[in-house]
Amino acid sequence: MPLTEERAAATAAPAVRSLLVWGLLAGLVGGVLAFGFASAFGEPSVAAAIGIEEAGAEGHSHDAGHSHGEEEVVSRSFQATGGLAIGTLAYGVGLGGLFGLAMAFAYGRIGSASPRGTVAAVLGIGYLAVVLVPFLTYPANPPAVGSGDTIGERTGLFFGVLGISLVLAVAAVAVARALADRVGGWTATLVAGVGYLLLVTVVAKLLPTIQEVPAGFPGAVLWEFRIASLGTSAVLWGGIAVVFATLLQRGLTRTR
Repeated sequence: MPLTEERAAATAAPAVRSLLVWGLLAGLVGGVLAFGFASAFGEPSVAAAIGIEEAGAEGHSHDAGHSHGEEEVVSRSFQATGGLAIGTLAYGVGLGGLFGLAMAFAYGRIGSASPRGTVAAVLGIGYLAVVLVPFLTYPANPPAVGSGDTIGERTGLFFGVLGISLVLAVAAVAVARALADRVGGWTATLVAGVGYLLLVTVVAKLLPTIQEVPAGFPGAVLWEFRIASLGTSAVLWGGIAVVFATLLQRGLTRTR
């Protein structure tokens, strides 16, 4: 195959349908990996937090001289196994589909990036905008942390940060593309990246701070839960990216 044809085959965007299917498959694999990570590293801190919550509830019940008599709708054992598996797999497949759509938008539009380079770019931008920035602004909390009266406010603020972060990330990519021809790709990327970080930092500082960790709650349990939560997201996103890049490379090879 002549060199020009080979380059054309490498840069030609696959069909959106193919990218979506690859994304769904990658999301399924990523969900399995995330389930394994969450089971091994996340569940111990969740169990510890639930134990603290139940101990506090029992103490309150004894002080009050009565019991609320609440029944467990879903058993804890199912939550830690089947429930966790269903949640991570469903989330993984959904995220994988969105990853495929993001690749359909980004493919061939991020400078001269190779197919795998485009996957890496979508992974980095997506994880930063969707996971890391919202997490650093409003970190995840285990059971026994957070008031039920503020759950609506906390959920709204979290998704608000997520939406703003995504919009600013897309704007940063557009700015980088616009500046690339004038100042070069690396400089344009640096300028857009710094601008994004500055803006999301300002947004985070302007939003209300929510601090609901009870006095005396073990810092080790809170730390382990948050690290496990962030790690589960990293495993999910990383698994999706690796599997998607592999499927993409095979798909491009078949078209040559």
